[in-house]
Amino acid sequence: MNTIQDKFSLACRKCQRLAKFLDEVKDKHPDYHARPVPAFGDVAPKLLIIGLAPGMHGANRTGRPFTGDFAGILLYRVLHKYGFSSCEESVSATDSLRLIGCRITNAVKCLPPGNKPETNEIRSCNGYLSTEIESFVEGEGRAILALGVVAHRAGLMALGIKSNAHPFGHGFVHTLPNNLTLYDSYHCSRYNTQTKRLTVSMFEQVFEKICANL
Repeated sequence: MNTIQDKFSLACRKCQRLAKFLDEVKDKHPDYHARPVPAFGDVAPKLLIIGLAPGMHGANRTGRPFTGDFAGILLYRVLHKYGFSSCEESVSATDSLRLIGCRITNAVKCLPPGNKPETNEIRSCNGYLSTEIESFVEGEGRAILALGVVAHRAGLMALGIKSNAHPFGHGFVHTLPNNLTLYDSYHCSRYNTQTKRLTVSMFEQVFEKICANL
C-alpha cells in the first residue's frame, strides 16, 4: 500500500488552490459545509465506494458524500435496492439514512473548481484514501467500487499498484492483493446518465456482480 498515510481532518488545507476556493465558496454560501468532506457509512463495511470529489451544491453543501445533488439520486436508489442503504434518498448529513455494509468516500475530499482536481491534489489527498483502504482491508472488506477513472486510479495509487496494470473500463472487475476485488463503473453524474453513457440497468449490473461475490 501507499506508505504515505494520513488521518482525515476537517481542517485540512494541504492544497492551496482548493483551500482558497473553499474560502471563496464559504463567503458566497455561509450555510454550506465548504470544508473537506469525510467518508460516510458503516464502520466495518464489505463494500467501499470511491467517488471523484464533492459536488458544489451536493456534498460540499451538506457535508455527506453524494448528498443533495443529482449524482446521489441514482447511487442511493441502487444502494437501497441492493440492501446497502436504509433509505433510497440521502437528503442531509443529519437525516436518518444508514449505510449497511457499505461506506462512501472520495478520491479528493474538497470541492475542486470546475469539478476537476489537479494531479498534485489527487496525490496530496491520496494519503487519506490509503488510510481508509487500510482500515477497510483490516476490517475484512472485500469489494471496492470506483466511480469513474479518477477514482479508479486513486484507489490503485492508495494500494501502491500502477494504474496500467489494471486499466479502467465500465463493468471491469479486477482481482487485487489482500483478497480485494475492484469493480469499475462510469460515474453516476448528471452528464453520464442524461447522455445514456450510464443507464440504470448498466449501473445495476455492476451491483449484481458485487453482490454475487460478497
